[in-house]
Parts: sequence; C-alpha cells; structure tokens
Amino acid sequence: MTEDITQLAQRLGNTLSTKGWQISCAESCTGGGIGYAITSISGSSAWFKKGFITYSNDAKQELLGVSEDTLIQYGAVSAQTVEEMAEGAAKNANAEVAIAISGVAGPDGGTPDKPVGTVWFGFYINGQSISQKLLITGNRQDVRIKAIEFALFNTLMLLQK
Repeated sequence: MTEDITQLAQRLGNTLSTKGWQISCAESCTGGGIGYAITSISGSSAWFKKGFITYSNDAKQELLGVSEDTLIQYGAVSAQTVEEMAEGAAKNANAEVAIAISGVAGPDGGTPDKPVGTVWFGFYINGQSISQKLLITGNRQDVRIKAIEFALFNTLMLLQK
C-alpha cells in the first residue's frame, strides 16, 4: 500500500467521521484492496461497515442484488453494473456511502470494447449513484493500485461537494 493510498484512506475516514456517515465497498478487480486500505487506518471500525469481494457474476447477484439482465446486457465491467453494485453494498451494509469497482486488470480478458485497464467505478453517496470509467495503463498490479487510489480520491471529492 502506498503512502498516497494511506493518506487518502485517512482523509476519507476523517470526512466520514465528521458527517457521521459510514462506508461500504464492493470490489471485483481490486479483490479487497479498498477494504484493506480503509481498515489499515486505526479507528476505521467507526466508519467502515462491510466489504464485499464479488469477483464472479454469481457473487454480484447473490451478495449485492445485481440484476442478471444487467450483467447479460451490459456485462460485469459497465456503468450499470457498478451502480447496482454500489447501491447493493450500501443497502446491505446500511451505509450512507459505497464504492464499487469492476474492471479488466489483465493481462488477459480484454476485448476491443473493454481493453485491459478498463475500470468502472460506482459511487453511492447518501441516495445518489454515479459511475465513472477510467482506462488505466500498466501491468495488473498497476491497474489495481491506481484503481484503489482513484476510488478513494473520487469518493473523498464527492463527499466534499
């Protein structure tokens, strides 16, 4: 875990604590990296509720309530899927905030429409869902680390609006 990630997680925790809110996460390609970053902060149990590692489509459906139709029509790496993942994580954890990530970390699995490094992020902030796509360059580890940094940073920015 880089210092930037640790600092972002700490700042996120401070912001959530100030608001009296809690966060949950639903992760696919990052495999629990966001949860790890958040729980590396002492006292995070006050603002971190639950983490879901939903690598398979079945797990996305069973644990987060992602629609099978969404997965068939748009795929696991899509705006629609990460928004449903984030909403499901927030609902199942009774949290005001949730982060969801699904992407193609590589080196295999890319397609012309979704090349390696394509990552979708879903953010659920107190009843509002938004998604954002990022194309990240580098190897598998680079994609995962940069995705964690991006998710933490953007959640922090959304909370400060």
